[in-house]
Amino acid sequence: MAERKIFAGPRVRRIRNGLGLTQTAMAEALEISPSYLNLIERNQRPLTVQLLLKLASVYKVDLDELQGEAGSNVGQLREIFADPLLSGELPGDQELIEVAEVAPNAANGIVKLYRAYREQAGRLSDLAELLAREGHETSLSGARLPIDEVRDQIEKRPNFHARLEDAAEAFHADLGLSAGDDLGVALKGWLRATHGIVVRALPVQTMPSLRRRYDRHSMRLFLSERLSTFDQLREVAMEVCLLSFGDQIQSELDSMALTSSEARRLGRFELARYAAHALMMPYVSFLSSAQRARYDIDVLRARFNVSFEQVANRLTMLQRPGAQGIPFFMMEIDNAGNRFRRAGSHGFPQAKFGGGCPKLSIHAAFALPGQLLVDHVEMPDGSGFLTVSRTLEGPQAGFGERVRRTALLIGCDISHRSELIYGAALPQEGTPPIAIGTACRLCERPGCLARAEPPLTRPLGLDEMVTGLSAFDFQ
Repeated sequence: MAERKIFAGPRVRRIRNGLGLTQTAMAEALEISPSYLNLIERNQRPLTVQLLLKLASVYKVDLDELQGEAGSNVGQLREIFADPLLSGELPGDQELIEVAEVAPNAANGIVKLYRAYREQAGRLSDLAELLAREGHETSLSGARLPIDEVRDQIEKRPNFHARLEDAAEAFHADLGLSAGDDLGVALKGWLRATHGIVVRALPVQTMPSLRRRYDRHSMRLFLSERLSTFDQLREVAMEVCLLSFGDQIQSELDSMALTSSEARRLGRFELARYAAHALMMPYVSFLSSAQRARYDIDVLRARFNVSFEQVANRLTMLQRPGAQGIPFFMMEIDNAGNRFRRAGSHGFPQAKFGGGCPKLSIHAAFALPGQLLVDHVEMPDGSGFLTVSRTLEGPQAGFGERVRRTALLIGCDISHRSELIYGAALPQEGTPPIAIGTACRLCERPGCLARAEPPLTRPLGLDEMVTGLSAFDFQ
């Protein structure tokens, strides 16, 4: 029988200590010398198949405990160190393998601590949302990553920046475009004429992992051919905005009071993105077109030659004093539920709408790619919203690559249903709306088939004689 060498010293020591045996006692039972067992426990000698069988026979040890534990721990540790708080701490997996092999108890402890940290972070977030709903501000969230700090600013503030709107509208007017002129051609011409910058699209093989790159030496802006024509236009518009009215962008950035250089860099990107949308869809003409089209996103995307996502973003920005549109809000997630973006004309309505209910159509949209899903949803307090959801396609994937698909929800108060083309798709008034909540941990609706977690505000009702529709019955 061919021998397969396995180095599992720390696990052998763990078994021995668990049985309360000395090295001498275990060595005698295994019919080897204590010194040889000592070398095995220090991973200086392998466990042969014969020794594995002996351990299984004498101590009733599960062989999987000796051969499979490290691999499991390595996978869990890899997930932990992929967390943004820890990413970059380790150059590779070798140290994780060493921790899992040499100190399995310590590895298990790290896994338990991380799970507890995630659970407590989730509970603090839920509690903060609950307090916010009742009008109490809280700083329970503690230290945040730069991206979380920027998202918090975007989600809480109205998605309207007057200085950027004015600058974008003035710049667009200066271009002197006539009906039918191509904005992308005009912006590229401005970059070349004013700054000597040439825009080029590069193939995937040349720029496999970047969407854009600006080469200061050759004065060329490279865009990936993976991007749609609409996304390429936005990248060009962002570059124009940063060069043409960077001072206004800087002023808006200063008003956000971000605390780190990385957060400011991310905030500058988001403001440039806002400015690009304002340049691509000038305020007055876009608002007028939106009102005439009854906010039909597909009509607007064709009229301004932009994407569904770009129009949805722009609709949340129409809050100029004296010339307001419908106060929309929006959110974008992937099919795992990860949040990419939340914004609103008055800030994202976190306390009132939440956006974390599994019954929202944004989750069902992934099963119906490209289709519009229109719903009338109602919160526990009786407030209602009209929501429109649709999937979005990411950069062009090559053969063998998985398509990046997200879903976007745009919504407004149900009182605006008559002003929207989508209001006609809703059931007749009097038909019960879809009952949703802000999030499972903050929702007290009884008998909800979609409930994923128990409410934070109610004690669990555990009764062996009665089982409810949800796995999390509560009193």
